[in-house]
Amino acid sequence: MVRLFHYQIVKSHMKKGSTLFLKIVIIFFELVAVSICTYLIVDAIIRDLSFFHPVIILLTVSTIPFVIALYQGLKLLSYIDKNTAFSELSVKALQNIKYCAVAISVFFTLSLPFMFQLAQIEDAPGLVLFTLIIVGASVVIAVFAAVLQKLVKNAIDIKTENELTV
Repeated sequence: MVRLFHYQIVKSHMKKGSTLFLKIVIIFFELVAVSICTYLIVDAIIRDLSFFHPVIILLTVSTIPFVIALYQGLKLLSYIDKNTAFSELSVKALQNIKYCAVAISVFFTLSLPFMFQLAQIEDAPGLVLFTLIIVGASVVIAVFAAVLQKLVKNAIDIKTENELTV
């Protein structure tokens, strides 16, 4: 009996420990994104880079859905901690992550002409490739979130159906 109780305590701490690590990583990424945007804005104002303003505006605007998606990820991890991962709240969080990923890919796609121009001025061809990588990663995240959303929704439907048949 004591061994079973000890096992349950260790098991719950392990689960919360893994989500705690992911929460710390998400918060770190949020801080890095906001710091980079702040630095870019201040740097552009100080150096008066008028040709750089569309890029900074698009990057700053794309940070908003990025931070929202990370917040939704935190909510999803808290649902996992509370054993409510298979709920409509999780479906809604995954839907929001999907929309945010699509928005990020649209903003970075819109920034491609400006990035190409900036890459030519600064002689940095990797800048366009970096932008394309972000667009591709955002599309992959959107598709992955959509698949997970559908799986969770199907699991909820099966669970509800099983509860009604019993």
